[in-house]
Amino acid sequence: MGLIQIGASILTALLIGALTRGTLRTYLLLASSVLAVYWFQPALPLRSFDFWLSSFSLIFTILTWLVVSPAGMWRLRQNLTGLSIILALVTLIELSRYLFPDPVFTATTPPQLFQYLIFLLLAGLALSAFGRMSHRHTWTISGVILLLILILVVLKTPALSLQTSIFVRTLANRPVENAAFTDLRWLGFSYIAFRLIHVLRDRQMGRLAELSLPEFVTYVVFFPALAAGPIDRAERFSQDLRRDFSLTQDETLLSGQRVFLGLFKKFVVADTLALVALNDALATQVRTTGWMWIIVYAYAFQIYFDFSGYTDIAIGTARLVGIKLPENFAAPYIKPNLTQFWNSWHMSLTQWFRSYFFNPFNRWMRGHKSLPAWFMILIGQVATMLLIGLWHGVTLNFILWGLWHGVGLFLQNRWSEFIRTRYPNAGQDNRLRPILTIGGILLTFHFVALSWVFFALSDPSLSWQVIRKLFTFL
Repeated sequence: MGLIQIGASILTALLIGALTRGTLRTYLLLASSVLAVYWFQPALPLRSFDFWLSSFSLIFTILTWLVVSPAGMWRLRQNLTGLSIILALVTLIELSRYLFPDPVFTATTPPQLFQYLIFLLLAGLALSAFGRMSHRHTWTISGVILLLILILVVLKTPALSLQTSIFVRTLANRPVENAAFTDLRWLGFSYIAFRLIHVLRDRQMGRLAELSLPEFVTYVVFFPALAAGPIDRAERFSQDLRRDFSLTQDETLLSGQRVFLGLFKKFVVADTLALVALNDALATQVRTTGWMWIIVYAYAFQIYFDFSGYTDIAIGTARLVGIKLPENFAAPYIKPNLTQFWNSWHMSLTQWFRSYFFNPFNRWMRGHKSLPAWFMILIGQVATMLLIGLWHGVTLNFILWGLWHGVGLFLQNRWSEFIRTRYPNAGQDNRLRPILTIGGILLTFHFVALSWVFFALSDPSLSWQVIRKLFTFL
């Protein structure tokens, strides 16, 4: 998001928080979030595709709500009102093609009216059929989860994204020579998909609280957290949404401080560091070991200030409307070991993987009592970090990044176990403790900084060249 979009989000949240209460606040947050789905989506080379991708975000959200809600829920007044608001806003965005000379709500001109009406008809039929089927067949929840994962795989795999772009261009009778994997930049879908999968899995486990359609859609596409998270839990979000809220002067001040901190981190610190941070071009131009370490350090801090800055902006903006989003960073670079680093870095994502993959996978492995404990720890940690790497992109560099952290977590676990059993009093020596803590911080930070080399660069061979240069092997 740019400064204009951030500024509009802050102003919208301030007005809603200051002037509305109760149900009206929910409906206005729903309307603002729906508009943000379209407005935040960047322009795409494929004609009107920014409109279609945004519409599919809403379709998948409504579909998931139908699947996880009791039969007949959609007939309730608040749900019909919520559906009417969504439909009216999307139709307004479509009609803006004929009302304004230039796009207002979307990056490019929305599609023609007859295309939109056909889409609306097909979407209505699909939602109606899936809603009825979901209450007769238990497999529908698993089917929606697999569909979301499949879309994520296509979006995150450059080769599959390219083939999808070629296919869409062929259908639209557009030249395929200009096709690129970046044609399908679906803003926020990674976070949308993970929120939806969280709800679907909780529904399977029988622990999902009942949510109305306005509450559910607002949770999934909540405009402060749409583009960069964090990943909240539906039940916690709905509790804040239902709670009586009045924007006080103190709350406004706290929210403003958090937003200002985030703006400073992102647009001053991170953007300045980006000028000298590691990238493909600099990696090939830097010739000395000292400068290579400088650009690696610059990238390590740039990615932290960039991501945590956006998180601060999201948390501060959400507080203006009474929503307390979860923290996502807790000083990760001053943690003395890799486990504590990952408990402090992108915490909502790591907690998601811990809840929906790592813990179930470990329980499954413990059922096979013939497997040694160390092997289960190795497989669990490597598999989890591999998935986190693949969540960022299905490329060899992200796979290597995930393996780096998975193996690192395993080695740190084994080392901690060795120290605990062989030297149980090592951490109680007041003279030795500061040395161990500082040494752990430095070792952990440099381990993480080296991993960013794989994360930042597009070619594994280039990443290895940088690492060799860092240790003067060239």
